Amino acid sequence: MSRRKLLPADNKYIRGVVAVCAGSKKYPGAATLAVGGARRGNAGYVKYLSANSALISQVISKFPDVVPIPNLTNERVDSLLVGPGASTLTSIPDLPLVLDGAAISKVKTLRRRKSITVITPHEGELKHLGVKFDGSREEIAKNIATRFGVIVVLKGNRTIVADSSQVFVDRIGGPELATAGSGDVLAGLIASFLVAIKDGEKAFDLVCGAVSLHSKAGRQAAKNFTSVTALEILEELRNV
Repeated sequence: MSRRKLLPADNKYIRGVVAVCAGSKKYPGAATLAVGGARRGNAGYVKYLSANSALISQVISKFPDVVPIPNLTNERVDSLLVGPGASTLTSIPDLPLVLDGAAISKVKTLRRRKSITVITPHEGELKHLGVKFDGSREEIAKNIATRFGVIVVLKGNRTIVADSSQVFVDRIGGPELATAGSGDVLAGLIASFLVAIKDGEKAFDLVCGAVSLHSKAGRQAAKNFTSVTALEILEELRNV
């Protein structure tokens, strides 16, 4: 699964709307990276959810097509990202959701959601779930997915995507993805891919597609830079 093929009658709303709640005083760059990733997925409309004027200015100065919103009240949103840079929401609506960073711990209280939830931990962030890294990465990811009823993207060498019944191993990405902010870009991209669920696409396939595209961007960046950063990965998303 790659990006959704555009049709002549599509408009920005048909393509889908993704909201990104990311960034903080400690991690301001996470907002720009996550929003940047969201702009390169399936969504035709990206909203940045924040009450922090400094972060809003930072994001809009980089991406003037993104619309800032203070909350989700009366907002059309087809998928939501919460977490990169430690941003959190007190109330999470029942729509396709990606949780990253410290927000991953919220999955413990979201058992009754009807919509799909995706969590994107690296091995160090498993502590937010009270999970010890013990066993194969595939087993750990599948066990977490089954326990919490989510899709798990366990980042690292050969990123694993797992739900309760299937496992995908990414064999495209290399060590160039091991750089600060790479996961923020990926989280935004996954959330943007998930707007296509409303078109009947399967969530697991969409997540795998986002992971693969992110890895292809990393590989492309590695051809041009000896030391790849998250910004190079983000920029290469437009070329893969």
